[in-house]
Amino acid sequence: MGSSSSAKVNSLKSAIVVLGALAFGWLTIEIACKPFLEKAREEIEKSDPTHDPDYDVVVGSASKSSFSDEDTTATKLE
Repeated sequence: MGSSSSAKVNSLKSAIVVLGALAFGWLTIEIACKPFLEKAREEIEKSDPTHDPDYDVVVGSASKSSFSDEDTTATKLE
């Protein structure tokens, strides 16, 4: 019975050490990357949640191809 309680204590100590290491790692990354993280957080706050940037890429590429067709037609007419 004594070994069972010591196993529980050891597992609890291990869990505390792991949580402490994770907290220390997170804090280290926050301090090391603070300027980049602040800038990213400001951009997220300014962003429009209803805007879909993927839609712009699809529309942008479609409009580029239509412009290239017009340029070709204009070149033929000249």
